[in-house]
Amino acid sequence: MKLPTKVTIKEVGPRDGLQNESKFIDTKDKIEWINRLSKTGLSYIEVSSFVHPKWIPQLADSEEVLKSIQKKPGVTYAALVPNIRGLERALNCQVDEISVFMSASEGHNKQNINKTIDETFPVLKEVVDEAKKANVKVRGYVSTVIACPYDGLVAPKQVLKVADRLFDMGVYEVSLGDTIGVGVPTQVESLLETLLKHFPPNLLAMHFHDTRGTALANVLKSLEMGITTFDSSTGGLGGCPYAKGASGNVATEDLNYMLSAMHIETGINPEALIDSAFFMEEKIGKILISKQMEIARNERSGNLDNARTV
Repeated sequence: MKLPTKVTIKEVGPRDGLQNESKFIDTKDKIEWINRLSKTGLSYIEVSSFVHPKWIPQLADSEEVLKSIQKKPGVTYAALVPNIRGLERALNCQVDEISVFMSASEGHNKQNINKTIDETFPVLKEVVDEAKKANVKVRGYVSTVIACPYDGLVAPKQVLKVADRLFDMGVYEVSLGDTIGVGVPTQVESLLETLLKHFPPNLLAMHFHDTRGTALANVLKSLEMGITTFDSSTGGLGGCPYAKGASGNVATEDLNYMLSAMHIETGINPEALIDSAFFMEEKIGKILISKQMEIARNERSGNLDNARTV
């Protein structure tokens, strides 16, 4: 089994992790969390979203957050942008990079964006064109690449069609999202076999949610197929407001642990990462589901037997 020697982890917790939380997190706590994440060795943090606050109230403070964080050299601070108005707001905050998003399935795209797939392309094209004029890089998200909560299984050829259009617009990378977290390695293999016939692996990233506990297994299959960029969320936070039952993202600390134990370089300090997860856990007021956090908690309390058996 040939594996890469280095992997890039893109932290999406401050955006994708928090967007589904019903309890509003204080703006100052979001800023502090991002500042802590900046000190972990992460090279990429998705800070917030410029979607209309009516749709994602949790991220209504995106402008204040982006303007107030302490940016660390070498770290890319990105934001999700739905349309040209969102782009204008993001550029006003000196965002380093933006992401545009759409779904591979019609049902989820209509629920999430209120447009068909074909109606979405020109909206995103306008955003990409204007961002590139401002010398801001654009990343593309494709949701529901394995299955859709409305349409069922999604064919790899449909994912290829959407990804191809995004690359034609000028995005530098497409992140493939198993939005409802039901995918298994054989499905990931089929998806990547189709896409890798058309795009080199360095243009693709994987974004796994962990509803069925298969996210790390899917990461391993992706690694075997040459993928070296993965999205994750500290503490396993996350979910999709338009995909009922979808749980959080693969936890950044679990992903980092697995990769490091496999001697794959990530550049991330695990202790600093877990400390940042504990910080947000306290602010949210609930237990974040992450085995590495549970192990760390037991180690700090001196409960070494539980730490070894978790």
